[in-house]
Amino acid sequence: MERNMNAEQLSVALLAIEDRMMWDAAATFRAATELEHRAAELGDESLVVRARLCRTNMRLRMGELAVADREIHEIYAWAVEHGDRMLLARAHLVWANIDRLLGDAAKSLEHSLSSVELLDDTATAHMQVWHVTKLADALGFAASMDDARVRYAQAMEIAQALNEPWLHMQVFNNHAYLEHITGNPERAHEVSQRLLSHAEEHGFEVDAAILDTVAAIHIANGRYAEAEQTMELCLARHETGERDDADALAEYLLTLAQAQRGLGDTELAQQSLDSSEAEAVQRGLHEVLVRIRRERAELHAARGEYAEAFAMHKQFFEAHEQLHSQQQEAQARTRQAMFETAEAREEAKRFREQARRDALTGLRNRRYVDEELPALIASDPRLAVAIVDLDHFKRINDQLSHDVGDQVLVQVAKILDTELSAFCPDGFVARLGGEEFLLALPHTPPAVAVAQLETVRRAVGSYSWAGISQGLPVTVSIGVAGVCEAAHRTQPGVLSTADRNLYVAKRAGRDRVVGGTAGEEPALAYSARAA
Repeated sequence: MERNMNAEQLSVALLAIEDRMMWDAAATFRAATELEHRAAELGDESLVVRARLCRTNMRLRMGELAVADREIHEIYAWAVEHGDRMLLARAHLVWANIDRLLGDAAKSLEHSLSSVELLDDTATAHMQVWHVTKLADALGFAASMDDARVRYAQAMEIAQALNEPWLHMQVFNNHAYLEHITGNPERAHEVSQRLLSHAEEHGFEVDAAILDTVAAIHIANGRYAEAEQTMELCLARHETGERDDADALAEYLLTLAQAQRGLGDTELAQQSLDSSEAEAVQRGLHEVLVRIRRERAELHAARGEYAEAFAMHKQFFEAHEQLHSQQQEAQARTRQAMFETAEAREEAKRFREQARRDALTGLRNRRYVDEELPALIASDPRLAVAIVDLDHFKRINDQLSHDVGDQVLVQVAKILDTELSAFCPDGFVARLGGEEFLLALPHTPPAVAVAQLETVRRAVGSYSWAGISQGLPVTVSIGVAGVCEAAHRTQPGVLSTADRNLYVAKRAGRDRVVGGTAGEEPALAYSARAA
C-alpha cells in the first residue's frame, strides 16, 4: 500500500474492498484500518466513514457481532446526517447480516430491502447485483422462497446486462445453497448444474467452497458418486486455492464421508470422518464436531451396528442440545451488549440535547447557536437573524424579584417560540443569556423578517402581564440582519449587524424592530457581549 495516497487513490482502494468478496477477514480488517488512518490524515471524513464500514463488515466476519452492531449505528447516523445514499445502502446490507446472524430474519429482510431501495444510478455494478442477491437470500431465510427466486432471477438479469459473469456465478451459488437448506433438493440440483455450466462457459475455476455446496446437493439427491468426485476436486482445490479458509477442511472431509457412506464404502467413510474430527478438534470447531457425531451414528447404522448407532445418536443429541444452549447464551450476551450500547447511545443523545437547551426556558441555548448557526449562514443567503432584548428588564428584577424576572423570561420565551412557529416553522429560538434571545428565520428576506418580527414585538407588548409583572410594562427591542446585508458572511459578521440594529432600536426609544444596515452607530460585538 502506497504511503502518500491522495483522496482519489484512497477511494479506489476502498472500492476494491467494498466491491469484492474478501476471503481473509483479518487481513482485510487490517487494510481497512490502515486506509481509515490515511483518510483521517487527509481530513476526508467521508473516506474515513467508508473505511470504518469496511472494518465493521470484517468485524462481523470475524464474529464480533456486538462491536459491529455498535459501529453500524454510528456509521448509519453519519450517513443519514450527511445524506450519503450509497453509504446508507452499504450500511443496511451489513446491518442485514448482523440481524441474520442474530436469528432475526424479519429485521434482516427489512435492512436488505432498504439496501436495494437506496440504489440509484451511482451504484456500482457489484452493488446492483449483490444487494439484490442478498435481498433474495434474506427472503429465503424468511421462508419466502417463491419471492427469493424472483429476486435471484432479477440479480442474474442485472449481472448479464452489466456483463458481470463472475458475479453471475456467485448469484447461482447463493441460489443453489438456499434451495438446498430450505429442503428443495431437485431445484438446488438444477441451479447448481447451471452454475457449473456457467463457470465452464466463462472459464472460471469453481472454488472449493462452491464445490462443497454442489456435493452436498448431490448427496441430498442421492447422487453419491457425483458427490464423491466433486469432493475429490474440492479437496484438491482447497490445497492449492487462495480463496479458502483453512478451517473449511473439516467441513469438506465431513461432506466426503457422507458421499462415501452413500456409496456403501464405510471404510473410506470412516477414514474421512476420522480426518475431519482430527481437523475439527485441532481448530476447535465445536459445531462441526457435533455434526461429525451425527454422521458417526449414520455410519454405524449403515454397517448394521444399531446399538452403537443408538449410543452415538444419543451423544449427538446431547452435544447438539449443549451447542444450541451455548449458542443461545452467546446470542443473549450479544443482544444484552447491544441493548446496553443502545441504552448508552440514547443516554448520550439525551445529555447532548440537554446540553443544548436553556434550563430555565427550555429554548435552545448559546451552545446550540454556535454549533448550528454557522452552517445556516453558509448555506442560506436568504437567512435572517434577529436579536431580541427585553426593555428595562433590570427594573423588574430590582423592583420585584429575580423570581418574577424568571417568570417573565419564561413567558417571553413561550411567546417568541409560538409566534416564530406560526410564520417560520423551520426557524428556531434560542436564549443567548440574561434577557437576550436570538431568532433564526431561514429563507426569509430582511424586509419580510422585519414585518414578521413586528408581530412578535406586538405579541410581547400586548400580553396580559399584570399577573406577573404587577403593572410594570414588558416590551422588547429587536435588531434584524439578513445574511445578504452583513459585511462578512460569518456568524460574527451577521450578529454584529443585528447587534448594531438592536442598538439603534434602543437609542430610538425601545419597543421597536430595526432592520437594514443601520449606519455606523457603534455597537458592542456579539463575541464581546458573550461574556
